[in-house]
Amino acid sequence: MTQPAEPSSDPRLFFLLQQAAHRLRTAADRRCLAAAGVTTAQLGALFAVHDEPGLTQQRLARVLGLRESAVTGLVARLGKAGLLVKRAHPREHRAVVLELTEDGVAALDAARPEIDRFNGELRALLGEQGFTRTAASLHRLAQWEG
Repeated sequence: MTQPAEPSSDPRLFFLLQQAAHRLRTAADRRCLAAAGVTTAQLGALFAVHDEPGLTQQRLARVLGLRESAVTGLVARLGKAGLLVKRAHPREHRAVVLELTEDGVAALDAARPEIDRFNGELRALLGEQGFTRTAASLHRLAQWEG
């Protein structure tokens, strides 16, 4: 029986990142939907709007690393769910700013404990140092221009 390659010698890093991302997203989506009724993608948008008052859709697309067309659909779904609203931009007549509704704030509040539990499980799996190093490495990869 063949032993799997040691992680440090496995040349399939991109494949492993995709596989890990898929498993993590599936588990996190299931938990966030149960706790707050939103997916991780929707939660990311809500956090971005919360963290950056006056955020435009164009800026949200940059923050999330998505195309504007994808963000248009995401914002429409969040608006239809009553989690955020569009308001006229104070200086740009064609732009809108995004704001959380009370229900949007409540969704964030409901999701936070589950996010904390999930991160706690990842810390236990990777160890504190592994968790910190992985987060730092993934942050660098997310900023990489390739």
